[in-house]
Order: sequence, then structure tokens, then C-alpha cells
Amino acid sequence: MARLLLIDDDRELNAMLAEYLTGDGFEVDSAYDGDSGLEKASSGVYDALVLDVMLPGRDGFAVLRELRRNQGLPVLMLTARGDDVDTVVGLELGADDYLPKPCNPRVLVARLRALLRRGQALGESGSRDVLEVGDLSLDAGRRHVQVAGVPVELTGTEFDVLHCLIAQAGQLVDKDRISREALGRALQPFDRSIDMHISNLRRKLGGLSDGSLRIKTVRGGGYQYITAASSADVSSS
Repeated sequence: MARLLLIDDDRELNAMLAEYLTGDGFEVDSAYDGDSGLEKASSGVYDALVLDVMLPGRDGFAVLRELRRNQGLPVLMLTARGDDVDTVVGLELGADDYLPKPCNPRVLVARLRALLRRGQALGESGSRDVLEVGDLSLDAGRRHVQVAGVPVELTGTEFDVLHCLIAQAGQLVDKDRISREALGRALQPFDRSIDMHISNLRRKLGGLSDGSLRIKTVRGGGYQYITAASSADVSSS
């Protein structure tokens, strides 16, 4: 049974979601402000966190920023409907996924199960599943990434996006495929999640030795992790 923490100051909504999630097989604890929520989330006993942006005291962004200093707990943020700024900021700070409020509980359950299932599936793929491209090494079993021998801390979703690209290094991977493999759902219209996770990966991984981007954007298509061969193709084109 997965253990979830739900941080939302709307007690009525909190109770409704907790009841629904409990009925769907989750163990749910609740918090109603940022400070107590952060304290609980930092305990290390939860499998995932549902985090509202608007909280009394420390807001959801501050909670997420502090959490990401030392742990990769899967986080699904609840944002104001239609507020792209909240969505972008949350993803930039390391949220794994998001839902606009008010959210459909069935959709919330599906998103949470996708978050939990991805980590479990890759974790069961075998500790010797190590992919290496240039100076980057990705260990799918340990969910560990190194660049030039230096560990790189990634969120769960960032890791899954990178794994999808590295497994097809040098080839174009369309955004719908990345979304299905890394987020567990089809790409939605106007959904910028994959773009933000790619932006975070570029920042954390740094560039190639020649200063060029590791992950190339193919307009209207998707993304490509650059290898020595594909880099030569790009240079000659």
C-alpha cells in the first residue's frame, strides 16, 4: 500500500480527496499548511506527495524548493486552473507532474499510480541496466546518473525523461512518446511539462565538451540526445 501525504489548506477538499484515495487503496496523511507539511514530507516515510500551491505560511513553492534540497520524493502539484505561471514555476522547481484545481479524483489517482509505477518498473529492470553515452552514465536499476564521474541529482520524472532519451540516443524521440514513458500519459494539448523537464535536464547536466547542448530540440517533432555521430551530423548539416 502506497503512503501519500496530501498538503492542502482546503480542509473540505483535503478530506474528500483523502477519502477517495483511501478507498482506492492508498494510505493517506494530511497537512493543512506549508510548515507542518514540510516537516511531515521530510520524514522519509511517504511514497508520494500531493502539494497545493496556495498554502498559509510557507507556500507550496517554498515547500517544494526545500524538499528538493535533499530528496527526490515524487511530487504532484495542484495549481490554479489556467494559471500557466504556477505550472511552469512548479515544474522548474522540480515537481514531477501537476493537476489544475479543482481536479477530478479519478485523474488524480491515475496520475499518482503512474508516478509510482514508473519508479517501480525501472527499479525492477535490473541493477546492471547501465546506459553510457559519451561522458554520461545512467544506471536504471539504481536510478543514478553521472556526468564525467560526478553524480547528478534528478527528480524521478527528470530521470525517466532522460532514460527515454538515452535509450534512443542519437535518434529523434517525439514528445508524445516521452510523455507516455516518463509521465505515464498521452501528451495533452498545450501541456508544457516535457519542455520544462527538458529545460531542467539541460541545466543540471550541462553542455557537451564543445559547449553545445546535450539535448537538441527538433521543431515540431521532439527531442534528441546528441551522440558523437549525431553531433557530426548536426555540424555538417
